[in-house]
Amino acid sequence: MMTANKTSAGRPACTLWRVNEVSKLTGVSIRTLQYYDKIGLLHPAKYTEAGYRLYDDAALETLQQILLFRELEFPLKDIKKIIGSPDFDRSKALEQQIELLKLKKEHIEKLIDLAIGIKETGVKQLTFDAFDTRKIDAYAAQAKASWGTTPAYKEFEEKSKGRTKEDNLKIHQGMIDIFAEFGKIRERDPASEEAQGLVKKLQDYITEHMYTCTKEILKGLGKMYAGGGDFTKNIDSYGGEGTAVFASRAIEIYCR
Repeated sequence: MMTANKTSAGRPACTLWRVNEVSKLTGVSIRTLQYYDKIGLLHPAKYTEAGYRLYDDAALETLQQILLFRELEFPLKDIKKIIGSPDFDRSKALEQQIELLKLKKEHIEKLIDLAIGIKETGVKQLTFDAFDTRKIDAYAAQAKASWGTTPAYKEFEEKSKGRTKEDNLKIHQGMIDIFAEFGKIRERDPASEEAQGLVKKLQDYITEHMYTCTKEILKGLGKMYAGGGDFTKNIDSYGGEGTAVFASRAIEIYCR
């Protein structure tokens, strides 16, 4: 049963929930709550003398954030870094979660429409657009990067120290020039030697000026480039319509 601490005036100071009550309230198993405590993701507000965990409203609010991130398939290690970041802002996180949930809803609705269409008409026209998660992946990557929790982001911060506005503009122009080169060959095979050479050039440029661009990171960037929104629009403005998708396909081939 939940308990309440008392102030010196006898008024309730805060509600404390036992671990089994939190489990019933949230649907999260006791074992999972214990594991969250063990890995430092969610500590209880206090422990009883017998060692039982007690959670206050602040802990439950944090649990809500964790569960929202889990619904969006964020790994626990990423959630821990985000929530533990000194820059963590609940309202900012909630805005990102809402946007991601909307994208996920849109994705699920497309899958439902596809399934209904197959049921009603049979598989006569093969289409796989409904399975495309690039937009979700791109936004999720942006959300994670915005918290500055990745080693790549921290390396970028280090390399950016002391740079002038002119330095940053010059580096940005270098990226624009590479995408302009992609644009010139966007009608060709993304597996061609020229396209693959440009991907290597892009990878080396990012490593030199921003952060160590591993194939894993490069693959994620490729998805972001073709995921729609500002990234895609900007790249296409540098190289012409279709440049972002072409670069993304070339990157995907390069990273296999």
